[in-house]
Order: sequence, then structure tokens, then C-alpha cells
Amino acid sequence: MHAFDQEATLLGQGTIGLELARQAPELDTLLVAVGGGGLIGGIAAWCAGAPRVIGVEPETAPTLTRALAAGRPVDAEAGGIAADSLAPRRVGALMFPIARAHVARVVLVPGAAIRRAQQALWEGRRVVAEPGGAAALSALLAGAYVPEPRGRVGVLVSGSNTTAVHFEQ
Repeated sequence: MHAFDQEATLLGQGTIGLELARQAPELDTLLVAVGGGGLIGGIAAWCAGAPRVIGVEPETAPTLTRALAAGRPVDAEAGGIAADSLAPRRVGALMFPIARAHVARVVLVPGAAIRRAQQALWEGRRVVAEPGGAAALSALLAGAYVPEPRGRVGVLVSGSNTTAVHFEQ
């Protein structure tokens, strides 16, 4: 099974949109990290604009950003702190039309902001998240995404590539 460019993957990831619709119907915006696009593609297809879906990518792996600018999936740089989960060479061809239609925009975040989001998740909630899993939160913490006044923003923390992390005080 392909990690992100397969219909079954997109359908499976779309169930997260269903869960959010049931558990948090008041959301205006949902921040979702982007790698190959299976996660954001499935969620964006389910949500279809409500809530608004915002993609979050590391500055060093702007796969969806480059694809949207080119009008099609293209190769992009692929490195940085979240390379193991958010840095394929390009987004999936199946999800691209979905993203173009239903992802409101994409914001880029620096690796240092992702690391700070990991630390904030640990210190505030005792959640150990891989860099890719913390990327969406980093958009809020770094100001790459600023919510509207009284906006209700959801942040999807995902991923499983974790190792023991020591955060210096």
C-alpha cells in the first residue's frame, strides 16, 4: 500500500474529517501537516471547505507549495527536521486536485518552530510528537498562521516516528 498516493489511503485518512465533524463541529479552521498529501487530501476531501483546511509544511520540504505554484505535482527540495515524515520529493497525483479545490492555503514553518512545538506539546500536555506531528502546531506558535478573532482552530497532531527526546530547560 502506498503511503499517500493511493485511493484507499485517501479514503482512510478522510475518516479523520468524519471524526472531527462529530467531535468538534464548531471548528472554523483545521491545521494539517503536509508530506505527500494523503492525510491532508483525505481530510480536505471530507471537509470540502468546512472547516477551512490549512496545510503546514516545513520550509525545507515545500512539496504542496511548489505543486500549487506549478499547477501540478513537481519535485521539491526534501530535507530538514521533519524529513522522515514530511519530505517526499513530490505530493501525490491523486490528492493534488483535491488540495487545489479544498485546501484554503499552505503556510511554511522553519525547523526551529517545529522543534519548539514538539517541546510545547511535551511540556504542556506530555505528548511526545515526531517533528512531522508537531508541524501543524508550529504554524500557530510561530505566527505562520494567525487565527481570526474568536476563530476556533483545530490542530492535528499526528505521526509515529518518535524517539526519546530530551528537551533542555
